[in-house]
Amino acid sequence: MSQKRYNQEFKQIIVELYRSGTSVSQLASEYGVSEVTIYKWIKWLSPIEVAKEITVADVDAIQKENLRLKQEIEKKKKIMTIFAKKR
Repeated sequence: MSQKRYNQEFKQIIVELYRSGTSVSQLASEYGVSEVTIYKWIKWLSPIEVAKEITVADVDAIQKENLRLKQEIEKKKKIMTIFAKKR
C-alpha cells in the first residue's frame, strides 16, 4: 500500500477547517484522510507556547548556530566525496 503525499497548503486548509469548527471525523470522511493523520497535522501546525519570552538576540543566536552547523555538514559531505573518489 503506497502512502499518499499531501502538500503543505492542503494540510493547512484542513487544520483551518478544523479550527473553524468542522469535526475531525467529518474532515476525514470528506477528504479521505485518516483521523490520526489530521490530528498529527493539527498538532504539527499549532503554535508552541513558550515559558519565557524569546528575544531577537535569541533568534539571532539560533540562526547563527544553525548556519554554522549547515556549513559543517557541507564540509563533511565534501570530505566524504573526496575519500569516496580515492577508493
